[in-house]
Amino acid sequence: MLNLSSLLEHSAREHPGRIALVLGDTRLTYAELLARSQDIAGALRRRGIGRGDRVALSCPNVPDFPAAYFGILRVGAVVVPLNVLLRPQEVAYHLTDSGARALLCYEGTPQLPLAEVGKAGFDQAPDCEHLLLLHRIERTGPADARSAAAVATAAEDTAVILYTSGTTGRPKGAELTHRNMVMNAMVADRLFTAADDEVMLAALPLFHAFGQSAVMNMGMLRGATLVLQPRFDAEEALRLMHREGVTFFAGVPTMYWALLGALGTPDEPAAPTRLRTAVSGGAALPVEVLQQFGKAFGVGVQEGYGLSETSPVACFNPPGLPPRPGSIGRPVWGVQMKLIDDAWQDVPADGRGEIALRGHNIMKGYYRRPDDTASVMNDGWFRTGDIARRDADGYYYVVDRVKDLIIRGGFNVYPREIEEVLITHPAVSMAAVVGVRHATHGEDVKAFVIPVPGTELSEAELIAWCRERMAAYKYPRSVEFRDSLPLTSTGKILKRRLTAGNAGEAGPA
Repeated sequence: MLNLSSLLEHSAREHPGRIALVLGDTRLTYAELLARSQDIAGALRRRGIGRGDRVALSCPNVPDFPAAYFGILRVGAVVVPLNVLLRPQEVAYHLTDSGARALLCYEGTPQLPLAEVGKAGFDQAPDCEHLLLLHRIERTGPADARSAAAVATAAEDTAVILYTSGTTGRPKGAELTHRNMVMNAMVADRLFTAADDEVMLAALPLFHAFGQSAVMNMGMLRGATLVLQPRFDAEEALRLMHREGVTFFAGVPTMYWALLGALGTPDEPAAPTRLRTAVSGGAALPVEVLQQFGKAFGVGVQEGYGLSETSPVACFNPPGLPPRPGSIGRPVWGVQMKLIDDAWQDVPADGRGEIALRGHNIMKGYYRRPDDTASVMNDGWFRTGDIARRDADGYYYVVDRVKDLIIRGGFNVYPREIEEVLITHPAVSMAAVVGVRHATHGEDVKAFVIPVPGTELSEAELIAWCRERMAAYKYPRSVEFRDSLPLTSTGKILKRRLTAGNAGEAGPA
């Protein structure tokens, strides 16, 4: 039986007294976590939830998330993790679109009233039968009442439905099987150096593919200790790294940027000393940030690549070899990777093309969306929407998203290329580049910049600096300075919000 719930069950059997989860002063052993997941499974069974039923889960990075996640899987049901920032009508959409029979909801806080929002969304989804507040789920009782075995599932049964961010159109649910998820946890495990005393900081949202597979599921497989951070804060993350002896950190680029900025503050003057492994994914890591982090923390960052539809790990810099700055590495074990054009044809070896992937990690498809599935799948290959190039050694380098590409006067401009140059300016801390409408060129290039605190830099000065370093069709024609940039709940820069207010800009020629 290949069942994702076996990751927790195995570690609870092998290491019952080992600490599985840490949140503040709370520490749960693997045996205690398994017992809590069995309590939740029992509550679902009593309501008739079983194999193949969809159960939505709205919960931040607290012990209830893994307990509920593995409890849902234990009864053979499908986990539908929800972004904790959804509003009631969005919760209702996810419940209805997934056909969820139940919603498991964390109580929340005044700042994040998940129970209140969940109830409001549940009331708008008449086909969802049960709303269960996790803090009210009763204990099953004696140990023998928890002895019901996990429901047998097939390798190709759906285990998780992960909703894409919905940057275009409404979010779609990627169906990931037990095989997809178990294999991805195993592949991640072999990618990163492990130790018996592994302590992992779970700062990435566990409802997201990256945090779920490469942190929680891999951590359960390893029998590691997961230090939970409900919401990422760089200074608090550094304090947790010191206090708990964190050895493994996975994050998105903005997290690495924030950690660098938090170093040297009065409360946390030094980098943690036990950190052995640093992993970046979710978006391209600026080379400048990668190099600065390596110097400051004494740990090289392993950069990789994946999407919700790929479970997510698909490509990584190989372990034991120096990372190639700017590269997402090579395809992981069991995964094929190539570059294609719009017609699914392979591009020349030295050309740029869209990444296509095939292997054990590829989703079954978008739930109840055969046309959307057919648009991205062909003979087992999945087209990702990301443009990349490949070097002679088979290492891939993401250039940009297909939809982020700027076409200025007939020339292709890749925003990431411009951002990589901008961040090397001594007064630029972070940058995001977008396309804005132009009356004659079609689109023009605009940069949003967070300056280094205490520096002075004008728009004209930065444009002139860029003009010396970039081709005439590439350099930004306008620059807007910001104190911060809009981020998704997973820490990616939300470029569509930057472009929303700039649709009519013309800019200089």
